[in-house]
Amino acid sequence: MASHSHAHHDHAHAGPDAHHLTWATGLTLAFAAIEAGVGYWGNSLALMGDAGHMVTDAGSLVLATMAAHLARRPASVQHSYGFGRAEVVAALANSLLMLALALALLAGAVQRLQHPAPVQGGAVLAVAAVGLAFNLGVLALLLRGQRTLNIRAAILHVLGDALGSVAALVSGAVILATGWMRIDPLLTLVSCALLLAGSVRVLREGLHVVMEGVPGHLDLDAVGRALAATPGVRGIHDLHIWTLSSGHIALSAHVDLDTLEEWSALLGRLRYLLSERFDIHHVTLQPEPQAWTLRRMPYDPARRAPPPPAATDPHRESRHEHRHPH
Repeated sequence: MASHSHAHHDHAHAGPDAHHLTWATGLTLAFAAIEAGVGYWGNSLALMGDAGHMVTDAGSLVLATMAAHLARRPASVQHSYGFGRAEVVAALANSLLMLALALALLAGAVQRLQHPAPVQGGAVLAVAAVGLAFNLGVLALLLRGQRTLNIRAAILHVLGDALGSVAALVSGAVILATGWMRIDPLLTLVSCALLLAGSVRVLREGLHVVMEGVPGHLDLDAVGRALAATPGVRGIHDLHIWTLSSGHIALSAHVDLDTLEEWSALLGRLRYLLSERFDIHHVTLQPEPQAWTLRRMPYDPARRAPPPPAATDPHRESRHEHRHPH
């Protein structure tokens, strides 16, 4: 008999604000076209890189918007957990796009360092200043939404845009003041390093969710010990904690107890503990009276199922049975 409970009977949730994502996508595409044209005319790698970054961002925001709409769909027969994890898939795709863009800019910056080219500092400076203000506005728009992994990946893209605008801004100012052209690719390298670090972080977190790892803010052993210390619990085993979608954590475990008569009250105490102390609401607990177990055992994270018995060789047994003494 397994008892299952969760705070929401419908796995669909509001998710990030798709309206904000839609506006951010349109504005990003519009300004990317302007920045790309000026960057090409001014021969600025930093500005063209920022424009390319913004085009990639527009694609990532489209993915994020689609995932936000999909995550709001209710659970179905084929998808009993709902579609909340679509946001995680979008975050993984976005982080991969960011990695590809950062590597492309890195290659271009190295080439420009080896072969410097003249840059129109004044045009770069003006467009970069407008671009920075634009990116900060889009960032403020996204920060109003829920901080899901999907939204965090979108924010990472916009932050990358802002970094590109800062790099182009500084590049234009230095070129105007000193005429040193290598500042353009050098600042592009700095932006690439920051983008790579952020992309790898989001990619690692997304893969952790897909692999159903324990959420980073929870300690599996601490949860197990807290459950095992609840009055009436004789032991906890087969404990698993994983993320269904952003902000939705699930737990399952087997609970050793004396008799099933005490299970109803004990289940209520365990649910309350998990909800109030660990913010876990999607809970599946299976009671196991002591009569069903061989021995009492407290929670042990290293506990594993016993290995299967070694297989016997029937031919060997047959040969042994037919052996006659001489």
